[in-house]
This record gives sequence, C-alpha cells and structure tokens, in this order.
Amino acid sequence: MNTYGFHGIHGRATAISTGMKVANPTLSIWQATGDGDALAIGGNHFIHAIRRNIDINIVLFNNRIYGLTKGQYSPTSPLGKITKTSPYGTVEHPFNPGAVVMGARGTFFARSIDAELKLNQEIFVASARHDGCSVTEMLVNCVIYNDGSHREISDKEVKEDRTIVLRHGERMIFGKNRDKGLILENKKLKVVTIGEGGFTEDDILVHDAHTQDMGMHSMLIDMKWPDYPVALGVIRDVPDKTYDDNVRDQLEEVKAKSTIHNMDELLHSGSTWEVK
Repeated sequence: MNTYGFHGIHGRATAISTGMKVANPTLSIWQATGDGDALAIGGNHFIHAIRRNIDINIVLFNNRIYGLTKGQYSPTSPLGKITKTSPYGTVEHPFNPGAVVMGARGTFFARSIDAELKLNQEIFVASARHDGCSVTEMLVNCVIYNDGSHREISDKEVKEDRTIVLRHGERMIFGKNRDKGLILENKKLKVVTIGEGGFTEDDILVHDAHTQDMGMHSMLIDMKWPDYPVALGVIRDVPDKTYDDNVRDQLEEVKAKSTIHNMDELLHSGSTWEVK
C-alpha cells in the first residue's frame, strides 16, 4: 500500500507498529495512541515494546478519559474522578505514563502540552533522532467529556509557575520571573527561590537527559503540582541496542553459519523419507 498511515484495532497499535518496524526496518514508524489505548487494553504491548527497545516513536495523547468511547474513566483519570463509568468517583490510583516507561527500562521519555508548538517540535525532532523506543506523553484536552483535563497546569495564567521545561545541559529554572529552581536536598528534589535563602543560579541542578542512571529522571517524571512544577521536555534520552538491530544481527549470523541456502537443500536436510 502506498499510504502515510492507517488506523488499527483499538489497543493493538503498538503490536502493529512492532510488526511494521521489524518487517521494514528502514521505515520511520510514528504511533499515535491514547491513555486508554496504550495503558489499558494495549498495556501489555506497550510495556514490551519499551522493554525490547523497538525503534518506534510513540506519541501518547493523555486526556485522562476515554474520549472516543463516550467518557469512561481511563488508567490516567485522577482518583475520585466522576465519569460515565464512575458516577460516584473512581476508586483507582492512576498510572503515571512516565513511571510506566521507567519501569520497563525505557530509553526515551518526553512530556509536553498540545499547545506548546515550539517545544513539541523540539521533542519530535529528538524522538526521530533517538535510536530506540521513544515515548512522548502529550497532555491534551477533551472538550466533550473532560474539558479542562490539565487546566491546573496548562492555563496561560499559571503555566509558567506550575511547569518546568527541561533541556539537556540547562539549569532547572522556571517561573514567570525565572526565579525558581530545583535543587537536591536529602536525596529529594526541592523547589527554591533564586536570591532567597542564599541560593544562586549556580546552586540549581543541571538537566542531564543522557545519563543512564534512572534515579533523577524518575524523580523528575514523578513531580506533581502543587508540591512541584510538572516536568515538560525531553526528560530521558539514552542509547541502547534496539530490538530490530538485534533481529537483523541474529539473522545475519545465522545465515553466515547455515549450510542450507535454498529450499531444495532444506528439503533434503536431516532425516528424510520416501513416501510411496
């Protein structure tokens, strides 16, 4: 088929992406999925694609609801959320998609807000350049069933004080006045104000997206408002061998050692019988 893409079965997007990449390793595969599609019915495929480090680009649109199937609560709906299937409020703790990626030992995780076009462009370029499974959590709205799904951090009036954009090699500074930052104290992240308490810019942590150590990346992913700003940008981007590279190398090794080179040799190898 000569097409840029197609719709698959709900919950099976990652399985389809995996098959496409292994069969056509030169293709750049981009998978659009949702919080319900990837983390509920498709959760098994999702975690194993990350674990295998298949070279696909997963964009996970998180609106904290099942928007296309009429408003059921999803794996990312907040505890107590009233929906069509939780009329008295959910009694489940939600997934943090980034924590799921870290649990599967992911090599790339980023987070952004749909309206942040410049930042999204940066993230998608980094995702495309990453050799391995990249996951970008895109915080989006659902105007029908969950309007204002991320309003507490996405509204223009509060966004700069309640989010922090992380870029590799830059200090973790945020706020409307660029006067707040993150430091490490007693092995925990702490928000401080630059110029108060003796803190200067030199005290603020520098983001290292390329360190193999998952400790800091996990802490950044877990940050939640109001205690912390929500981390946006490329949080983790580390190299590792990919599943598709391993499949290719294994096939080449097997072919190099094989004494069978065609179907006739295969049919006459090993034990054979003549049927009369």
